[in-house]
Amino acid sequence: MLAWLIVACEVGFWLFVLAGLISRYVFKQKRLSNVLLICTPIVDLVLLVATVIDLNQGSVASTVHGVAAVYIGVSVAFGHQMIQWADKQFAYRFAGGAKPPRKKKFGKEYARQERAGWYRHLLAWAIGCVLLFGIILYINNEAQTEALLGTIRIWSLVLAIDFIIAFSYTFFPKKES
Repeated sequence: MLAWLIVACEVGFWLFVLAGLISRYVFKQKRLSNVLLICTPIVDLVLLVATVIDLNQGSVASTVHGVAAVYIGVSVAFGHQMIQWADKQFAYRFAGGAKPPRKKKFGKEYARQERAGWYRHLLAWAIGCVLLFGIILYINNEAQTEALLGTIRIWSLVLAIDFIIAFSYTFFPKKES
């Protein structure tokens, strides 16, 4: 059930973004657009509340509960950037805006982009871990929340690997092909 809610929240996030951008650029309703885009964090709140309620009712934490916290962390850390990207695409396609520049795929600029992406990943990890530890403390049952610690360990490993890859471009810049 919770897995489906995570999928529904991801779909809901993009529906709010799409509705907000359509109302802004197609229907020229900036105020409605702002309201719809501001609603995107509500999706995260719904998922967080549902996860805590599920665990509070005695469910044993699973990977799905951990993924809910990961989703929220990623959504908070990367959501604004994703909305900005979509906004630039809509402005270009529907409002005569400037063509969004392509990201550099080599050199110092690429290395900077990779480091910035890792810093966002670190923020997502920190938010997700705070949520996971908060749930663990709130539920206060080691046997019930063991999988959440597993999620933290795996995500920490992924973060470390991402660090190595992202910062390797600083020391070994990618060459233009």
